[in-house]
Amino acid sequence: MMDFLLKIDLKKLEPPISYHNKIMLIGSCFTEHIGNALEEVKYSILQNPNGILFGPDSVCKSLLSYKENKRYSTKDLFQLNEIWNSWQHHSRFSNIDADKAINKINDSQKEAHDFLKEADWLIITLGSSFSYRLTHHADLASESISNSVANCHRAPANWFQKDLMTIDEISSMLENCLHKLKEFNPELKFIFTASPVRHIRDGVVENNRSKARLIESIHYVVNKFESAYYFPAYELVIDVLRDYRFYDIDLVHPNYPATEFVVEKFAESCIDESSQKLMEEIKKIVIARKHKAFQPDTKAHQQFLNTHFEKVTELQKKYPFIDLKEEIVYFSHI
Repeated sequence: MMDFLLKIDLKKLEPPISYHNKIMLIGSCFTEHIGNALEEVKYSILQNPNGILFGPDSVCKSLLSYKENKRYSTKDLFQLNEIWNSWQHHSRFSNIDADKAINKINDSQKEAHDFLKEADWLIITLGSSFSYRLTHHADLASESISNSVANCHRAPANWFQKDLMTIDEISSMLENCLHKLKEFNPELKFIFTASPVRHIRDGVVENNRSKARLIESIHYVVNKFESAYYFPAYELVIDVLRDYRFYDIDLVHPNYPATEFVVEKFAESCIDESSQKLMEEIKKIVIARKHKAFQPDTKAHQQFLNTHFEKVTELQKKYPFIDLKEEIVYFSHI
């Protein structure tokens, strides 16, 4: 029988992730595919407290700000097109009112600090080796000139200098960050991935150079820390699937089947067997919770609610560490 997929050696994570663990995820948009999948089946997670981040510089800066419980002020914002923004945060934190923007940022900082202190796992997905630094053209810039930014907020291109970070720079940055995080939370373990999303605006050749530097730097750190591991999300899409059928119409972002494939492989290699079985049970409950009844007053729908109410209350009793309150409330409407 012919093989149509390249084989890849997925090593079992030791120790594996379980439902008893708290998991923080940070990094590129691909981080959120894994995070959303875990959140849907009721893992205790916190993802991207600054919003989506792509480069190791912005990821490390953000993580260390959580460790320090850094508090931001309106002096840390800049105004562009009537909106107040932070160079270190995604535009979901931006607001026409500077005080509201700062309150949202600081609430997220506090939540991240508290969660990171007790987290068992930190999943880091890096997307690009390119760094963007402010230039003297950024008259409205709150950050000092030459500081790297996490989000450009569609500011004029001449406000930034774009550089491709070296392997030594990235490796040193990641190593320093992990040392400080281990001092803050000695029990913390790390899973690194490289995003399979192609940053095609950088150019095909430049994107490949960028990804290569990330991957080499990640392996340097993984080899240096016993508590750090690599999950090959990048290789699963680029080398195993390796077909434009698995990309969206932009030919850049992996589509739903591709991300589901990666999430399945992540569960198989990184999550313990008992938790995987429980995930399947909870997934059935979550799917039932999304069921939209055309005739909610029928006996059939009432029986549907009653059956699942019994299932979810039994699950909650058996696994009290999982939060199924929302599902219990929904199915109790009999």
